[in-house]
Amino acid sequence: MERAAPVQTRPKARDSAQRLARQVIAIEAQAVAALADRIDDNFMRAVDLLLGCRGRVVVSGIGKSGHIARKIAATFASTGTPALFVHAAEAAHGDLGMVTRDDVFVALSYSGESAELLTVVPIVKREGTPMIAMTGRADSSLARHADVHLDCRVDKEACPLNLAPTSSTAAMLALGDALAIACLDERGFGPEDFARSHPGGALGRKLLTRVADIMRTGDAVPSVPIDASVMDAVHEITRKKIGMTAIVDGEGRVAGIFTEGDLRRLLEHAGDVRPLRIADVMTRNPLTVRAGQLAAEAAELLDRTLRNQLLVVEDGKLVGALHIHDLTAAKVL
Repeated sequence: MERAAPVQTRPKARDSAQRLARQVIAIEAQAVAALADRIDDNFMRAVDLLLGCRGRVVVSGIGKSGHIARKIAATFASTGTPALFVHAAEAAHGDLGMVTRDDVFVALSYSGESAELLTVVPIVKREGTPMIAMTGRADSSLARHADVHLDCRVDKEACPLNLAPTSSTAAMLALGDALAIACLDERGFGPEDFARSHPGGALGRKLLTRVADIMRTGDAVPSVPIDASVMDAVHEITRKKIGMTAIVDGEGRVAGIFTEGDLRRLLEHAGDVRPLRIADVMTRNPLTVRAGQLAAEAAELLDRTLRNQLLVVEDGKLVGALHIHDLTAAKVL
């Protein structure tokens, strides 16, 4: 099927679109910045309710506010505050059964008059569930029924018609983020906590992956005894395909390391390496890491020393080997 050619925007139209885009960003930025002056006792009361929640934070809304509510719930959940999103319309048809008196109900509606939310408010109040309302009108029905009202009013929408929710949704989202981050700080939620809830992300991999998780072990670890010849070491390097071999004593303690780079330099100076013993040419006191260290620490060590391999050692004994490709495969690099 032939694809339609892209429509070319006329120069005047391009100028108008760019001007309008800049206006949208400026209007939304002003709306968000205005929220800073409204971080008051009401905001702190909301934070106290959230921190004291023994159940979950249930965030609800409908329409564009519903989309924002879903994102705020996800932000709470990923920053140490157990939370879930309940669609306001579905709440009135059974999903409200998820809400208990141990929860905190956060209702989002810019007008504060969303019929779907107002339908469930009496049930939430009768259950004894604390309610935080986020609206643009302090005199709205939702605001009046809430235990805490958070004001997210904006002077105007960024839409030229002043109709499409734009500035108002940006303000709601920013206020929700402010609540989540304030709770994060009060809980002492740190990078490792964040990583545990994001194990599939880059930060999770960096903070949770240990050397032991990705190192080579057993027969995959290249090693030769200290009385081996250089040729024995060369054969071991070739077999294990990691570009080096460890040299160990009779008790398995690491005595040194011999790399492909060492071999090249040795060939330049000695020529025939066949008569040489590995103990005479190995690098003593090699760089090592422990199995329990973070893989990110091993990556930093390799980067700092411009090397590609590390021996993994515990109590002086060889337990594994690590190549820079292992870190790349684990997406730590």
